Amino acid sequence: MSNAKHAPTVHGLFIDGREVPAETPELLDVINPATGELLAQISQASDADVDRAVRSSHAAFESAEWAGMSNRTRAKLINKLADVFEAHLDEMYQLETANNGRSLNETRAQISRLPDFFRYNAGLAIARRDSVIPVDGNYLNYTLRTPIGVVGNSTPFNHPLMIMVKSLAPVLASGCTTVVKPSEYTPLTTLRLAQLFVEAGLPPGCFNVVTGLGPTTGKALAQHPMLAKWVLTGGTEAGRITGALAGNNFAHQTLELGGKTPVLVFDDFDVEQAVNYAAFGAFIGAGQTCICGSRQIVHERVYDEFVERLADKARTIRIGNPSDPSVQLGPVVSARQQQRVLNYVRIGLEEDKARLVAGGKVPADPALKNGFFVEPTVFADVTPRMRIFQEEVFGPFVSVSKFSTEAEAIAMANDSPFGLAGAIRTKDVTRAHRVAARLRCGIVWINDHHRLDPASPWGGVKDSGIGRECGTESFDQHFETKSVMVRLDDAPFDWYKDTAKQSRLN
Repeated sequence: MSNAKHAPTVHGLFIDGREVPAETPELLDVINPATGELLAQISQASDADVDRAVRSSHAAFESAEWAGMSNRTRAKLINKLADVFEAHLDEMYQLETANNGRSLNETRAQISRLPDFFRYNAGLAIARRDSVIPVDGNYLNYTLRTPIGVVGNSTPFNHPLMIMVKSLAPVLASGCTTVVKPSEYTPLTTLRLAQLFVEAGLPPGCFNVVTGLGPTTGKALAQHPMLAKWVLTGGTEAGRITGALAGNNFAHQTLELGGKTPVLVFDDFDVEQAVNYAAFGAFIGAGQTCICGSRQIVHERVYDEFVERLADKARTIRIGNPSDPSVQLGPVVSARQQQRVLNYVRIGLEEDKARLVAGGKVPADPALKNGFFVEPTVFADVTPRMRIFQEEVFGPFVSVSKFSTEAEAIAMANDSPFGLAGAIRTKDVTRAHRVAARLRCGIVWINDHHRLDPASPWGGVKDSGIGRECGTESFDQHFETKSVMVRLDDAPFDWYKDTAKQSRLN
């Protein structure tokens, strides 16, 4: 039996309904983060490649095949895409797990819900209605909504399919088209989905994919003058840079950026359940989520018990190769990300002088030495002035802080440049709603975490971005609204003959 390794699959760009070579032969390696092995190679799209992809999507947007499609026909097609996606879920679980290192069970639980994002938006395509507006005088005023055009979308490595689908579903259901630049770390499921959708009947050019690095390919896409909208999920600095580029062309924008989610644990809530939610919120996806429950703000009466139990819980989480169904925590996505997390452990110990109560190291298991693993890490006695309280780590890393009053807890929660999500643990219904109203963020979970729905708006405030994904809010952002004013009076009109008799100008 031969032990020879097969050459990695080389992927081109996906433009106009087919895989095409990039302008230059330069390739980027895609690494399996659990093993450090070469998984595939992808093309590095040039400015000219990006231009080709955007122009292809623009041509598709204006084509009779797509622009002339009725809402009901388009909705039927979007539902068909959902069915095709669902039929290939097992393939997608396996591919995404190998690509981004998230455990197979987590990936399955997340991706299995994604076809419903298409079905929900297909429903909105059928249900949408334009307005008739009552106005003074003998006039009929109504609105027409028209799709905005080509949407550029830069997606991150942590949830490649889910985050892409949150944009793709309303884009296609509204009649827009898109060019997606997936993370160079995790492009494989995006490329595969584009292929599947074209095979299922999506017109070529409606969903193009360009691969490459953010500072080159991503920049070329963000600043392209033919984009009607720019969507990015990523770091706050990337949002500032690309948002300015897209803003120069007056493109609409949805930016879902960094986060430092506060979790307020009150003393009337069961401590064991609070710890279970804390572990879930902090360590799912190896902590690589913008909504990671990374700041646990705990009432002083249950603080010591909470810290001890959370440290114990962190030590029980099974770390390993994410393709093993028994594994609960996979690697972070890259060696660079691993070093980032370990550097924040050093900051917590040496600069902040916080108390490390669990993790903080690379696992000792020699079977994991080639992967990018970090133990689930818990710091206690963290105060708002510490860097590990304020800065996003993006790994399996959580801090625990103490509060004594509700007002203090809210002040600590809001003491952050970020405002994506927050969470509350309490059995007091009045308190839950009162505190939720005072948290400065776009999403709040009460006695839960990480939950979303195709119908529920998703997005942040402050340095966590602008705009909303999901819900009618996202769908409606893919249209321009045109006001049509119809005069219903046949009486002759001549302003300059009868100026003195005119009763209105506007």
